Amino acid sequence: MAIRHRNFSLYYISVSLFACLQIFVNCDDDLNSSYSTPINRDLYHSSGDLMEMIKNLVHRHPDKLRMDTIEAGNKGYNAEITVITYCQGRKDCDDRSKIRVLLSFGQHGRELITSELALRILSILSEEQFLPNMHPASLNNTLDELVIKVVPMENLNGRKLVEAGDLCERRNGRGVDLNRNWSVDWGKKEKDYDPYEENPGTASFSEPETQIMRKLALSFDPHIWVNVHSGMEALFMPYDHKNMTPDGLASNRMRRLLEELNEGHCQKHCMIGSGGGSVGYLAHGTATDYMFDVVRVPMSFTFEIYGDSSASAKDCFKMFNPIDHSTFNRVLNDWSAAFFMIFKLGPRYLDEFQAKATASNADKWVSMDEYLDGYLMERTQRYGRKMEVLDRGMQEIRTYFRLFLLSSVLLMFMFCSRISKNKYSRPATPS
Repeated sequence: MAIRHRNFSLYYISVSLFACLQIFVNCDDDLNSSYSTPINRDLYHSSGDLMEMIKNLVHRHPDKLRMDTIEAGNKGYNAEITVITYCQGRKDCDDRSKIRVLLSFGQHGRELITSELALRILSILSEEQFLPNMHPASLNNTLDELVIKVVPMENLNGRKLVEAGDLCERRNGRGVDLNRNWSVDWGKKEKDYDPYEENPGTASFSEPETQIMRKLALSFDPHIWVNVHSGMEALFMPYDHKNMTPDGLASNRMRRLLEELNEGHCQKHCMIGSGGGSVGYLAHGTATDYMFDVVRVPMSFTFEIYGDSSASAKDCFKMFNPIDHSTFNRVLNDWSAAFFMIFKLGPRYLDEFQAKATASNADKWVSMDEYLDGYLMERTQRYGRKMEVLDRGMQEIRTYFRLFLLSSVLLMFMFCSRISKNKYSRPATPS
């Protein structure tokens, strides 16, 4: 009996040890799955430091760079966006014959690498840094015919949430995905809709950030738009909300430029095509679809500049941002060169479009509200506080314009009715 008891005890101890080992392994797996790589402060600037560096860069190069900070609010939520304008000599910045380029970075808070790329591009534009294999004289000739507006950090409030520890946050400061808040196909939800990832807001343009960007786009009227993201490596053209690309010349021109970029700077491994047809899911209410369909930007793109597919879904910093020095520099160098290739090739591709420019402009209908928003913002940017009264009077202008239209229609109706009445009430002339 003693031997049987001892064997039973050994068996019990073995089972208990095995169970404990399994619990330990499972706990270790859970820890690994929830492990999140912290922000590498040796590589990445804080939002405050990055914007301060850009401000100082503009201060050192007033002959090339100008900085405007635009603020907006909605129901107690406020946002601000800084816009940097590059123009050689600063004397021809309003020359509408120049090619106009609008670049937006940091639309999603967790994609820190995109704003670092904005800083690198601005440093090259100001000639404090240089691209390898590009002579400064050649660069200046390329940039002489361009006006470039750079939004280094579109989603400042969301970025601050990430810096506070919520490393997976992509939305703005009140939980809205800014790349789902535009009006083209706004609000449609796919079967796999996740409100944490894709909350479109209560209405299109409900968010101050998208309101500011819409006004900027309408007033600047760019020829080239690039919305810069991370999460993969891709060169996307419209559309995001459907599995197709546009028809005709515009689509062919955009695709040819992207193929040159892919060969020259992506070593042919970047995905090319429509965002909706390439990623595997449709996105509704995106900025690029609005730029192409409403603002009628001839060349509208979304670039994805980095992604780590091996990272855990919960390890957002590693998934969306390089974590080592060599990869960090490679991404910035390769994609800076890609953007300057766009600056060089863009005018060439747009020349094909100039013959149809008049027709395009005739078709470029936007609502009166959008036109006034864009026009008044342009005046405010150009002339500062002297024009703030126009912003405050925007609603009155809209109201008077609508009353004028209504009055004109009523007067025309009354006039036509009077003519018709006189015509049929006139007595017949005797033969």
